[in-house]
Amino acid sequence: MATLTVWRFDDPAGAEDAAETLRALAKEELITVHDAATVSWPGNAKKPKTRQMHNLAGAGALGGAFWGTLFGLIFLMPLLGLALGAATGAVAGSMGDVGIDDDFIKRVRDEVTPGTSALFALTSNAVVDKVHEAFEHSTGELLFTNLSSEQENALREVFAD
Repeated sequence: MATLTVWRFDDPAGAEDAAETLRALAKEELITVHDAATVSWPGNAKKPKTRQMHNLAGAGALGGAFWGTLFGLIFLMPLLGLALGAATGAVAGSMGDVGIDDDFIKRVRDEVTPGTSALFALTSNAVVDKVHEAFEHSTGELLFTNLSSEQENALREVFAD
């Protein structure tokens, strides 16, 4: 079963650095990365830059439409207001089945702000101790995971300072 996680970083380059580490781990077969995307928001920019890690797209990939819809709901909807409300309401409702609900969207919107970045990753089959070792100097904060509460707490403990 794949796990969707969202990691927030205190600088615009943090997510890209983490994505490079994730790529290296995938090449070593220490984690399976089905799909991933980054959001980087320079402090002086009006909106964030998003990037899907295309070379990781495979059978389990979510695809550009998913990432575009998700990032649109998070970062674009506050700007558009009710203009697209009804149309996006149905899309947002269907994402709720996997835990991507209004609370998720609000939390990411509140946490990923100018001067920060985020890594969104759909992964499985992680060799946890090796992944932990690779990220031990990372300053990322776990914002979201669709793991069970017990699994999420264990993950937070592994990556805690």
